[in-house]
Amino acid sequence: MLIKKIGIDLGTTNSLVYVPRRGIVINEPSVVAISAADKRVLAVGIEAKEMLGRTPDTIIAVRPMKDGVIADYKTTAAMLRYFVNKALGGVRLFRPEVMVAVPAGITSTERRAVIDATIAAGAKAAYIIKEPIVAAIGADIPIGSPSGHMIIDIGGGTSEMAVISLGGIVASTSVRIGGNRFDTAIAEYIRRKYNLIIGDKTAERIKIEIGSAMYLEDPLQTEVRGRDSITGLPRIITVKSDDVTEAIQTELEGILAAVKDVLHKTPPELSSDIIDKGIIMSGGSSQLRNVDQLVTRATGVSAYVAEEPLLCVAKGT
Repeated sequence: MLIKKIGIDLGTTNSLVYVPRRGIVINEPSVVAISAADKRVLAVGIEAKEMLGRTPDTIIAVRPMKDGVIADYKTTAAMLRYFVNKALGGVRLFRPEVMVAVPAGITSTERRAVIDATIAAGAKAAYIIKEPIVAAIGADIPIGSPSGHMIIDIGGGTSEMAVISLGGIVASTSVRIGGNRFDTAIAEYIRRKYNLIIGDKTAERIKIEIGSAMYLEDPLQTEVRGRDSITGLPRIITVKSDDVTEAIQTELEGILAAVKDVLHKTPPELSSDIIDKGIIMSGGSSQLRNVDQLVTRATGVSAYVAEEPLLCVAKGT
């Protein structure tokens, strides 16, 4: 099948590639392993993520995206090339047109960097579209209607909040808070409370297994292995979901403040629509337990998580 167009959700944590009539064909971590000596790319995606925190001095495993924007141009271009080639497969007779979803709040310079990196990766043409719009499309929101719809997209590096009507963004904001900030906060909390040093990968596992945006009546728990910060020796502890909830309070408060800011900027007629329809949540980090209930409690507006929230942006491209 000839593929002329593809859509990419170029995320801080994960990158997804959408091909018309085939759906999501790639969903891999935004990680690249490179040789320290000659900067040669050794692995991308799943294989590279397995190397995070485990590499010898000769190999560096990096996340080229930070807070939703390109932090390392050359490595991002190499990662994009890998994803484009893998999505198209085999020998290519032509270069595809690529649509890339980016945070609504990025600068013109950051936007230009995404376009240039996509062209360098082998695209015939690159187009930029704002994440809240494509997330809404992917969540099956009728964005062309004259009524107001609100979406919150919580990704790995950024959280986007927007009110959409008649196919455009009426009010929006973007904060550089997401799943990665949750992971860092969890690791720092465990180091402070338990004198145990853990890596980002372990912190992410804790978040997924027992993390909750609100304190649970019956707390969950999990076993965590790390290095004792005092003795330097390996140690095992038990961490509870309440630890995670406490650890990420500052990050959650930042997201809620941004949500309220957008609601304050929303015209009254559209506010009425949002009360009726509720707030839709997308993005991988919206899968954190009870985050929709937290938003509902903070705003007084019903919030619910879209079906397959991680895939909304990619499907919307």
